[in-house]
Amino acid sequence: MERGLILLVAAALMAYVAPGVQGTSHLSFSNNTEVNITRDGCGVTKLCVETPNDCDPSATNGTCLFGSATASTPMPPAGTNLIMELRGFSEGYVALGLTTDQSQGSTMLFVCAQNSSNNGSFFFRTMQRNNTNGALTPLERTVREIRGMVNVMVNGSVIKCEFEIPNANASRAVKDASTNFQVLLGTGPVVGGMIGDFRIALNTTLLTLTNPASTNVATTATPVAMTTNSASNGAHPHVLFLLSVLSLAVMLRT
Repeated sequence: MERGLILLVAAALMAYVAPGVQGTSHLSFSNNTEVNITRDGCGVTKLCVETPNDCDPSATNGTCLFGSATASTPMPPAGTNLIMELRGFSEGYVALGLTTDQSQGSTMLFVCAQNSSNNGSFFFRTMQRNNTNGALTPLERTVREIRGMVNVMVNGSVIKCEFEIPNANASRAVKDASTNFQVLLGTGPVVGGMIGDFRIALNTTLLTLTNPASTNVATTATPVAMTTNSASNGAHPHVLFLLSVLSLAVMLRT
């Protein structure tokens, strides 16, 4: 009887938390929880972008916003596996985006965040950003070997994470496999467990992620008004969502 009661309570708890974690089955976490992000290998074995220039991602504090990509050999039509590193300072989340054109279409956004209501614990999300109006929508994009850490400080937190993106492909041609992406780095708030507006701190020109020495002409983004409610921009939210999905489908394949 006692065993049956325990199982019943457990089932009830699972049913209660399910809405909060729904749609995360596409994410898998690493058994290794250690996160060690440095500049070692930048320009040689991995492509690095950061702001401020040449900042140190291994610092225990400071505002260095850093991202890196280590790419496997492209295999059309599947694409390329990308091993990513991300480090930043935020009260909510840091994020890295991949897009073929930051001015239109959509960006695949990889979000490393802290849950302030749960002692600043780490969590991970994938989002789609509408490049026209900045609206964010959840997107189920396969990501593997996720690990992260949060170092809570007085005015925010240092957030670090590493993850693998399988089958990344920027090409519109089925027979090709391209790793030419613009990279976006930024931060944003987490409000009630929801990912808030993405504030772009840095964007690049098109970079070839398989080439660690790919020339990075990075620019600091001009602040723009963004909203997470696509309906407020005068178009039906489902129409904008479908257009963004179609654009992203040809950019990244799971």
